[in-house]
Amino acid sequence: METLIISHHEVSKLLPMAECVGVMEETFMTLARGGALQPLRQAVWLPDKKGVLALMPSYLPNPSATGAKVITVFPGNLNTKYESHQGAVLVFECQNGRLLAIVDASSVTAIRTAAVSAVATNVLAKKDASDLTIFGSGTQASMHLEAMSTVRPIERVRVWSRNPEHAEAFARRESSRGHSVEAFRSAQDAVAGCDIVCTTTASTSPILMGKWLEPGVHVNAVGASVSPFRELDSEAVVRSRLFVDRRESTLNESEDFLVPKREGLIGDEHIKGELGEVLLGRVNGRVSDDEITLFKSVGLAVEDLASAYHVYKKAETASVGTRIRFSAER
Repeated sequence: METLIISHHEVSKLLPMAECVGVMEETFMTLARGGALQPLRQAVWLPDKKGVLALMPSYLPNPSATGAKVITVFPGNLNTKYESHQGAVLVFECQNGRLLAIVDASSVTAIRTAAVSAVATNVLAKKDASDLTIFGSGTQASMHLEAMSTVRPIERVRVWSRNPEHAEAFARRESSRGHSVEAFRSAQDAVAGCDIVCTTTASTSPILMGKWLEPGVHVNAVGASVSPFRELDSEAVVRSRLFVDRRESTLNESEDFLVPKREGLIGDEHIKGELGEVLLGRVNGRVSDDEITLFKSVGLAVEDLASAYHVYKKAETASVGTRIRFSAER
């Protein structure tokens, strides 16, 4: 039996951002309708806490596919030639359980994470939002700049990083690609008067404070998926109208939510809805131009499966990828 192997370079060509946004919209509506299966992720931390191995299985009814993302996450890779997220998405068909594809997980994760933020921004940010602030200067920062530009007319871009040199390098790099990006050394100054904030860091302590948030701003918080990572202080969550990718995952995995909950500042009802519920019209998204909206993303395996399956089908049509005889046939 042949299995298609699809590399990082090939995924990047086969999964353009605008296309991935559409795939993610359909995936979240499927999840909200109850058709997908989405267990909580399993994680094994290395003894020195330098990195973690994560297993994220899922099932989708349409397309009929099951699979899992298996990745390592090493936040310290920011200063190396390696991505912080490395691994593979395994895609299986559901009639005979054949392994259809092994797809690079780093590129899938990078693109689909930002695409999900674009979906959230499209339904939660003000329609005329054009002033973007990004916290972080790595792969997700670049992807989020591209993603936000697909759903809003971004005119101004600001970036802040815990390492000012990284922020300045990001600003130079992205400015050379056609965006006008300004690096800030003060996180507070970076968010003053902005319409959209994307936090894309591997921070273990809050970097975005609630007292800085001005009426009407929308926040995509994507960097902190599991403990001990946290990007938002409690006030930021309390002040916001909160939406999530999935309730169960947020209630079990997100320190951005669990810390203010443990402090007694919010309860589970503070979550106004899942992204898919907003897309289906079951839950109202933004209800006024003055409210602060927050999309808390922890990242879901169904996002990876849907993206990888989409890449697999396009690769088959375009005869892209490497076929190997991975399993024996009787």
